[in-house]
Amino acid sequence: MLKVLFAGTPDVAVPALRQLAEDKEHFEVVAVLTRPDAPQGRGRKLTPSPVKEAALELDIPVLECDPKEPAFIAELKATGAEAGAVVAYGKILKEDVLGALPMGWYNLHFSLLPQWRGAAPVQRSVWSGDTITGATVFKLTKGMDTGPILAQSTCEIGAHDTSGDILSRLAQDGSYLLASALTAMAEGRIVLQEQPQGAYEVARKISHEDARIRFDVPVFAIDRQIRACTPDPGAWCMLHPQGASDSANGSEQSDKTRISSNAERDMGDAEPFHVLQARPADGNDPQVPADLKPGMLSTTKKHVWIGTATAPLELEEVKAQGKKAMRAADWARGARLSSEAYVD
Repeated sequence: MLKVLFAGTPDVAVPALRQLAEDKEHFEVVAVLTRPDAPQGRGRKLTPSPVKEAALELDIPVLECDPKEPAFIAELKATGAEAGAVVAYGKILKEDVLGALPMGWYNLHFSLLPQWRGAAPVQRSVWSGDTITGATVFKLTKGMDTGPILAQSTCEIGAHDTSGDILSRLAQDGSYLLASALTAMAEGRIVLQEQPQGAYEVARKISHEDARIRFDVPVFAIDRQIRACTPDPGAWCMLHPQGASDSANGSEQSDKTRISSNAERDMGDAEPFHVLQARPADGNDPQVPADLKPGMLSTTKKHVWIGTATAPLELEEVKAQGKKAMRAADWARGARLSSEAYVD
C-alpha cells in the first residue's frame, strides 16, 4: 500500500482525491495539502477549498501551511507519505520539497503534454480550436510541467463544449488515470518517458480582461473565446441598450464610425453584460439578419443576434447587470433595447 500526500485545491481535484482515498487496497492518503481558507462571496466569509471540504468528509488530516515556510518539510515528513499526488494545487513546489518524499511527486495535468504546459491548458485548448485534448500524469521536476510522463489519456472536444464541460470529464477520467499510474509506479511496472524537446505553446492563465469579447473578428473566433472562458472567468462585454446618438458630434456618421467611436460618447448607459452560452447563427435560417454590423444587436421574440466580422452570433443564455441568468430571448423582451443597441 502506497502512502500518499494529496495536494489540490479546486473542484476538479476532488474526484482524484476521492478515488485515491476509496482505493484502500493500493493507497493510504495520509494527509491533504491545500490552500488556507479564503474569503468569498459578498460577506467575504472565510471558506474552505473544495479539496479541504472533501478531506474533512473523508476524515483525512489537512495541511494548510505554505510549502515555502521553513517548517513545512518537517511537517511533510511527519505524515509518513512516500509519494505526493498533485492536482491543481496552485502553488509551485521547490526542489527541496520535491526531494523530501522518497518516491517523488506526481502531477495530473489536463493536457496532452508537452502541449499546453501552464495554468489554463483546457481553456487555451478550446480557444485555439483543438479537437482533441487529454490528461497526463507526470513526475514533478523543477521545470514547469516538463517532467517525465507516466501515462496519458485522450478526450475529444465537441463543437459546443465549454472548458467547464471538458474539465468535468477530464477530472473524472483523470482520477482513474492517476490511480492506475501511481499503482504501476509503486509496483515497478511503468517506465517513465521523457518529454520531447521543442517549443510548445504555454497555457497562460486567462484574465478577466482577456475574457472581454471582441465582435470585430470572425464568429468562429468569438464562439471559441466564449466556450473557453465558460464558466471561468466568464465571457463578457459592455451593453449599450440605448445605442449611440447620431448627433453626438453635430454631424451624421456612418454605422461603422458610430460603432468605433461609441466609447467616447455614451459610456453613461453602458453596463457589463455576460454571455453564458452562444453559438454561430444558423446560416440556413431565413430570419438571421444578413447585414448586421459588428456589435449591433437584432432581436425577435425567440432570437437574439449580435453582428460580427462574418456571420452573426446567436445568444442563448445571458446575464445582464443585476439580473439572474436567463434565456437571451427572455432577457431581450424585458430589456427595453433601442433599435441602435449594441455591445462592445
